[in-house]
Amino acid sequence: MNQQRNRVRIIGGDFRRRLLTFPDSSGLRPTPDRVRETVFNWLGQTLRGKRCLDVFAGSGAMGFEAASRGAERVVMVEKSRLVADALRANRQALGAEAIDVQCADALGFLRGCRERFDVVFVDPPYDSELLDAVLPLLPTVLAPQATVYIEDRAWRSFDGWTELRKGKAGAVNFGLLTLAE
Repeated sequence: MNQQRNRVRIIGGDFRRRLLTFPDSSGLRPTPDRVRETVFNWLGQTLRGKRCLDVFAGSGAMGFEAASRGAERVVMVEKSRLVADALRANRQALGAEAIDVQCADALGFLRGCRERFDVVFVDPPYDSELLDAVLPLLPTVLAPQATVYIEDRAWRSFDGWTELRKGKAGAVNFGLLTLAE
């Protein structure tokens, strides 16, 4: 494992400045600090009482940030057993009891999920069609007025969704959506 490359620092909340390590895995790229800072400014610095879902958890950067900022529950879904084990080890090291790591396929998890979430983070591998596959499954897991974070290589309009905010940092296009009324 490349220790320099495979680390991410939590930037806010109770776990601020703590380093998380994660294994090499195809398509895994943590959301950059600058993007996370912007997104959590948009969402509000505290997520107290919020239930969050990190659909393609990867390094766990977004989910750990949410837990650090007081989220009541954070479910991280990660398909790779190796990466899910690393997420569990980081959860244990931080004592982040609000986090529940599920080693599962994102699409299968969403189809079977009966929980409702206030904030959902969707950051699939860029070279996949998973974003388009996930979006139609989200309405069944969203609480009223839920916010969905999307990260992709290019920004576009999303049918059935209202764009709340969007930004770009380097090659990362990101934004917040809510269900259209």
